[in-house]
Amino acid sequence: MKIAIPVDDHSMETNVCQSFGRAPYFLIYDNESKESAFLDNSAAASQGGAGIKAAQIIVDSQVSALLTPRCGENAANVLKAANIKLYKTVNDSIKDNIRAYNDGTISLLDEIHPGFHNHGGK
Repeated sequence: MKIAIPVDDHSMETNVCQSFGRAPYFLIYDNESKESAFLDNSAAASQGGAGIKAAQIIVDSQVSALLTPRCGENAANVLKAANIKLYKTVNDSIKDNIRAYNDGTISLLDEIHPGFHNHGGK
């Protein structure tokens, strides 16, 4: 089963990014094979709709779960439509979050924010 995590850099030692839609990269981690891959988030530089575009990247990566500190409503709707479960990260450590997911101690993300419509960076 593959999971996705928004991250700050191409490294297992980097931090979980606090922004889903504007994260520079996504870690795609296969918790069966223990293989990891980093994807550039082409949505990060979008004028608007970054969350929806980022969510589509995650859907296209065929993951089963997203581990993230927060997620906007529009992005969450795209992910949920693809049957991707949303979990709230436990801290900034990628490894801690993967461990919590594998141990079943991570909580579902139930606080979906309305998004930051029209507040995108340039």
